[in-house]
Amino acid sequence: MGGEQITRRFMKTKLILIFSLLLAFQQFAIAQLPSVVKVDGGKFHVQGLAFDKEKECFYFSFTSAFFKTDMEGNIIGSVSGINGHIGAMTFDPVGRKVYASLELKDDAIGRNISEKLGARSWTRDQSAFYVAEIDVDKINSIGMSQDEVMHLHLIEEACKDYKASVQVRDSILDHRFACSGIDGVTIAPAFGGKRPGERYLYVAYGIYGDTLRSDNDYNVLLCYKLNDIGGRLQHKYFIHTGNTTWGVQNLAFDKASGKMFLAVYNGSKKQWPNYDLYAVETSQTPFRGRLEGVPYLKGKVEQLSLSQDGIKDPSSGICGWNFKWGSTGLCPLGNGTFYISVNGNEGGSQFCKATLYRWTGDSLNPFEPIR
Repeated sequence: MGGEQITRRFMKTKLILIFSLLLAFQQFAIAQLPSVVKVDGGKFHVQGLAFDKEKECFYFSFTSAFFKTDMEGNIIGSVSGINGHIGAMTFDPVGRKVYASLELKDDAIGRNISEKLGARSWTRDQSAFYVAEIDVDKINSIGMSQDEVMHLHLIEEACKDYKASVQVRDSILDHRFACSGIDGVTIAPAFGGKRPGERYLYVAYGIYGDTLRSDNDYNVLLCYKLNDIGGRLQHKYFIHTGNTTWGVQNLAFDKASGKMFLAVYNGSKKQWPNYDLYAVETSQTPFRGRLEGVPYLKGKVEQLSLSQDGIKDPSSGICGWNFKWGSTGLCPLGNGTFYISVNGNEGGSQFCKATLYRWTGDSLNPFEPIR
């Protein structure tokens, strides 16, 4: 055997050993994580969750409150009394900030929150949508005020679409693209591998699920540079998912698979498959095209194609998964594992069980619980 062959065989053996050690390390790290972390939220249900590996703690949003917990689910700090809808979230371990959607609005959801808090309701003119940048390291006691730990970034594009009126067929309808505000947020790279190393914050619209209008069969993602949230809008992407109820509830980029997941409350229009979970591949190059069923928008807009994984609906060609959980919390850990919210109600008190899952990619069983 020549020296070159010996070197190649040695390098191959070395790579296999390194891969095996990395896999063993990952499995050891996963084994150290709790399989379930339960947190009680009171009268409001959970909207999102995030995991902080460095500080070994979790973050949860329960509509009007933000909780910081230890690894056993004990609340060690909180922000409460938020007269608005604090929703999905994502954690940036580099800047050590949580980014969460925050809606202050005059619709049924906004009024319900205000009534439960005994606070004033917002008017249409006062309605506004923000990304809340939360300095989690400042949260060190129970019942802190919003002003102590949050910096708000106004998302003007969503505000304009929410307050707009549009004509669809013979009707004048409120809310362009049926925008009900914002919800899902995630940090991810640019689509198509452009500008490697640059990080972006993606913000998903809430979408009214009205079955009688035709302009609400796309989900919408706004893209901002992470260091300029609410500043110059980099992209506005449309994704043809068919009907959903309240749009993307949780948005999550998984580095291991390269997928951006869209967890939704499924829709009600019979012509669509109405899945609970969709995905887009971040490796794809966006395309420009006209929107179907949106007569007031004549030009071509930036669009993203759905991943072809999952169950493919034969009539529409739409792909996705039937998976019950994720819409109230979907947190990728970066290695193909996730904490996923399994929520419920016990004795009138809402709870979240952050449950450890592994992504399988299987069309019928996309996630499986670990342990």
